[in-house]
Amino acid sequence: MSDNKVLKGGEFLIRETEAADIFIPEEFNEEQKMMAQTCSDFTETQVLPNVEQLEHHDNELLTKLLKDAGELGLLGISIPEEYEGFGQDFVTSMLTVEEMGKGFSFAVAYSAHTGIGTLPILFFGNEDQKKKYLPKLASGEYIGAYALTEPDAGSDPNSGKTKAILSEDGKHYILNGGKMWITNGGIADLFIVYAKIEDDKNLSAFIVERNIPGFTFGAEEDKMGIRGSSTIQIFFDNAEIPVENLLGERNTGFKIALYILNLGRIKLAAATTGASKATISASVQYANERKQFGTAIANFGAIKNKLAEMVIRTFATESLTYRASQNIDDAIESLIAEGMDKGRASIEGIRQYAIEASISKVFGSEALDFVVDEGVQIFGGMGYSAETVVERAYRDSRINRIFEGTNEINRMVAVGELLKRGMNGEIDLLAPAKAVGKELMGIPDFGSTSMDYFETKHKIIVNFKKAILMVAGAALQKYTTAFQNEQEIMMNIADMLIYTYAAESTLLRVEKLAGMYNDEKLAIYKDILDVFVFDSAYRINKIGIDAVNSFAEGDEQAGMLMGMKRFTKVTPVNVKEARRKIADQLIEANKYNF
Repeated sequence: MSDNKVLKGGEFLIRETEAADIFIPEEFNEEQKMMAQTCSDFTETQVLPNVEQLEHHDNELLTKLLKDAGELGLLGISIPEEYEGFGQDFVTSMLTVEEMGKGFSFAVAYSAHTGIGTLPILFFGNEDQKKKYLPKLASGEYIGAYALTEPDAGSDPNSGKTKAILSEDGKHYILNGGKMWITNGGIADLFIVYAKIEDDKNLSAFIVERNIPGFTFGAEEDKMGIRGSSTIQIFFDNAEIPVENLLGERNTGFKIALYILNLGRIKLAAATTGASKATISASVQYANERKQFGTAIANFGAIKNKLAEMVIRTFATESLTYRASQNIDDAIESLIAEGMDKGRASIEGIRQYAIEASISKVFGSEALDFVVDEGVQIFGGMGYSAETVVERAYRDSRINRIFEGTNEINRMVAVGELLKRGMNGEIDLLAPAKAVGKELMGIPDFGSTSMDYFETKHKIIVNFKKAILMVAGAALQKYTTAFQNEQEIMMNIADMLIYTYAAESTLLRVEKLAGMYNDEKLAIYKDILDVFVFDSAYRINKIGIDAVNSFAEGDEQAGMLMGMKRFTKVTPVNVKEARRKIADQLIEANKYNF
């Protein structure tokens, strides 16, 4: 870590980040690698041979696998040692999620248990609740689930109808209502349930054990994908919840839900990274084996193009995911050093990077969707057969754009949260936006001809940020408080933000690798960076033009379109040759090895 202070959440838009200040996956230590290997071995030997059986709703097997993972300590990575866990940092927990992400629908059950099923108690529980439940969740004695969604309350969870009323003797909350899409619902012993107490405005959260009277369960859902995970509806009919099982303070459940969703979003990005790598490895192995016209299909340019783009998007996902994860870890440690207890520091650290969590979730889930789709295409007719891993990967991937808040909601969250922080002074967006407006009126800065490779790339990323500030500033000025109704423009700005963060994260990773690798080894990573930044420039250009044309007219429109052209200008890249080199390295290794 350099002397430069770590940027606050969302601040990447207005300040440059030094490569020395980010974490990259190449920096994992031996202990972290050993944990990852344990997860990888478990997935290879225990999970993958049983995936087909899990898909037939074998909940007994699913329960056994989770308990086996518990015996290996894989359920307690994030749980402190005093509650019989490993007490590892956030980045390590992300690495284990990535490795487990290769386990198809089991990865969903694992992530639900270790994340949204356990962490609300760790972060918001009182000491008695932590001592009672965390050791059991860490060992696998208890399996956890999370119950927020209702038939009429999905993207707007605070509108849920499930009610809790305090009993006359004051010893129980009487719970009535129902929840749907409950991952692990058919096997869980413990549920984090959200309901409104009496006529409260906001939700409260409760720890609910499975065996209480009045708590009943629906049948297993038949789903497009992730069929090996348990998903059911649950119902409460005058179910009595002990008052000591209220989680956190009354009326704070909605806040708890949002914090846990932020956590789930960035963890989903880690899982999609693992799934993407596994799909790429399966695809290149098939391409090396499958012969057509007398040669392996891996030798065809069209296939190389697909394989390379799968690698590029996965590398970018991994880069931005671990950058944001280390930022969260650093924020947590900084808050603890200031005297905050670890639970509260973890909550605040995750909240601080809510924007980056949403970006990671959207980019990772859409990258995986691209990867699995191209995987099916490389397999051809066989890819459409249930005999192949890519068919299952294709079905399982689709839920990720819906999980943890749809990608549309997450795009709104990223932009809305950024603007809110600008309005309340957490981030100074106004001065940089004004500077961009002033720059548009002046003579273009074409940059120095003496800039080196990385300086040139940084200049491009800075210009991407100027394009975002230009569009967002002008749109906000035009619509003021009604801007939130312009969802199409918000989505445009979100996409510009997402590509910029991904491009910058990839640049910073490759720049840091330049201090670790020789020029020959670094060359392939420069190819990845060249293609991704070049493509991002044209994507941002098109998205920005669409946004400008949505609200600007006359001279303002002409000026902003000129600005968009200026801010997305890049030197030509021979993407065909760069992609061929990337594909050739993949083909030679016969697995993802970047």
